[in-house]
Amino acid sequence: MDDPDDAADQLYTLPPKRFVAERDAAVAAARAAGDTGAAAALAKLRRPSVSAWLVNLLALRRPELVAELAELATALQAAQRELDGAQLRELGNQRRATVSALVATARSLAEQAGPELTGGKLPLAEVETTLNAALADREVAETVRSGRLTRAVAYEGFGELPRARLRLIRGGAGQPAAAGAEPDRASAEADRQAVAAELAAARAAAETASRELDQAAAAQDAAKQELADIDARLAELATRRAAAADRLATAERASHDARRAVVAARRRLGEAEAAAEAG
Repeated sequence: MDDPDDAADQLYTLPPKRFVAERDAAVAAARAAGDTGAAAALAKLRRPSVSAWLVNLLALRRPELVAELAELATALQAAQRELDGAQLRELGNQRRATVSALVATARSLAEQAGPELTGGKLPLAEVETTLNAALADREVAETVRSGRLTRAVAYEGFGELPRARLRLIRGGAGQPAAAGAEPDRASAEADRQAVAAELAAARAAAETASRELDQAAAAQDAAKQELADIDARLAELATRRAAAADRLATAERASHDARRAVVAARRRLGEAEAAAEAG
């Protein structure tokens, strides 16, 4: 059969609702081909959540963009180590732009893979959170690049690298103690920049969640209105049905009365003819 890695790549680009059936079919095909190793490897694959699938789509369909994310992560880590506030500010802006572009690309890829999917149905905030986690943590970044993510990831902290530990350096006899004021300020600025970057990411995620909530509320309002319209239509149809039933009952009564009148007229006609013959 095909390379198990290629088969896995194909599985992880499928919408999650198709994953299990396609995986089981691939396992069966591998067994039928006598490739027990491939069958065992494929059987271990787990279905991703929708948010993880979106990230996998990025890794497998647009690996060059995910590689750019890894390069940005390296630059951010270097700026943290060097306590370069200006560089951190610039990279923070670049990070927001890069993550935003990746989220938009993931949405586009998802809609191509499943035309029934729309932005309002996609957990884009979780995609954004996972991409930001990949920027801060090498292990998360490697999982993202593999295209085998099964769950969204959130990073707890302000960066992968530990902050510099500054200590008091005491001078010799008659020398003042050096407290390291400038390094302290640089470290504080670096921490501030890191926190600001995390805050910006959280705000972006909140804005995305707010938009999705608004879309869901609008959809709910539309559904309520549609239901109200259906109820009104049903009430109208019930009224018309009752009126039709009344008309039918009236017509049936009129028909019955007409039949009785015909019978009576025939009887009178017979009587009149009999009387004429007798006279």
